[in-house]
Amino acid sequence: MDITPEQQVQEEEPVRPRWQRRPVSGTLIRRIVLIAIALVLLPYLLILVYALPFTRPVSTLMLSELALFRGYDRRWVSLDEISPNLVRSVMMSEDGQFCFHGGVDWNQMRGVVEDALDGEATRGASTIPMQTAKNLFLWNGRSFIRKGLELPLALGADFVWSKRRMMEIYLNIAEWGPGIYGAEAAAQYHFKVPASKLSARQAALLAVALPNPITRVASKPSRGVQQLAVLVERRARGSGDYIKCIYD
Repeated sequence: MDITPEQQVQEEEPVRPRWQRRPVSGTLIRRIVLIAIALVLLPYLLILVYALPFTRPVSTLMLSELALFRGYDRRWVSLDEISPNLVRSVMMSEDGQFCFHGGVDWNQMRGVVEDALDGEATRGASTIPMQTAKNLFLWNGRSFIRKGLELPLALGADFVWSKRRMMEIYLNIAEWGPGIYGAEAAAQYHFKVPASKLSARQAALLAVALPNPITRVASKPSRGVQQLAVLVERRARGSGDYIKCIYD
């Protein structure tokens, strides 16, 4: 049977220009928005959950190790099972005002903003609550988006958790080498001792390795790392009132 040109035109599905194609449905947009809101709110719910002393949080880096089928070594210990040498060293190396601010050191933050506006190289102003929030809920790398998410999380965590709980979580999720997380695994891996038996020098070496634990190896320190460790060890000995929120 012959098909006339008119019938052929009617049977063929016309190809619409992109601007004429069906728009994304409102239901799909609402779902995407709801998922985004849930992802933003989930960390705040977890902050409440992690306030419970029997919970043992894992970091996003630890989850990424599992996702990549690499595994990791982390052995959770209470703060009482971690040497005070490490607590003092980490506090004096990472966040000397830990006991006095509410999650964010606004004086340091103001200085960073002023340096940035002046076109100068910015220094670090990340507190232990900020680092804990980043490790638990966010990702590595510098970006204004991450920092914008990090600040309210740090404030919320510091408000909900005690300082002791904050330090306990931080020292149990901090990275101290490839696949090495937490003070206990770090002490065993680098110095073959439990975290409770770390000496002042070993604790100082672990503390100065924290900013970059892949290139700064606590058990094989470079001359520069050793010099920083001596400085941190000296500060830790004189920490006094700076650590009263941990050791009354």
